[in-house]
Amino acid sequence: MKMTTMTTRQTADERRDSILDAALVEFAAKGLDGTSTEDVARRAGISQPYVFRLFGTKKKLFAEACRRCMLQVRDAMAIAAAGKTGEDALSAMGKAYIALLEADPRRLKLQMHMYAASDDAEIRKVAREGYGELVRFAENVSGLSGKRISQFFARGMLINVIAAMGVRDAGIDWADRLIQGGKDEV
Repeated sequence: MKMTTMTTRQTADERRDSILDAALVEFAAKGLDGTSTEDVARRAGISQPYVFRLFGTKKKLFAEACRRCMLQVRDAMAIAAAGKTGEDALSAMGKAYIALLEADPRRLKLQMHMYAASDDAEIRKVAREGYGELVRFAENVSGLSGKRISQFFARGMLINVIAAMGVRDAGIDWADRLIQGGKDEV
């Protein structure tokens, strides 16, 4: 008896999403310069020419992966802050961001690579737009002062650095003091 395997064809949007999922993994690990489109194509299970057909260049693929990552952060914050304002909204957004990073640390790594690649005008534009959207969202939802929003994002960047260095719960005295200080402030 001959066994046949049935495969379902992905829609164009599903294929695009699977490429962006693969791009997140590859670019988070090796950055823009260290990643090849062949790496992304292999991980996505497609041909390299198909990646170029959809995204044009490796830099455009990287930019789109970064844009998508920042939108995912904003979406997680929006879900968490739904129906909340003020400090409650900021607290919910901060917790959602931490949960997102803990669920998939590659998002933070991709963000770090995006910031590092911001000497390129196209990538800088994506970074500025994505970060700016987060700031505007936090301002609009919370209704809090510019000073408080600035503190919120400063704390977020500290969280990024602590997460990137892997010093949370590592028993490192200075890191423990910074983390505790951030908890005391909010």
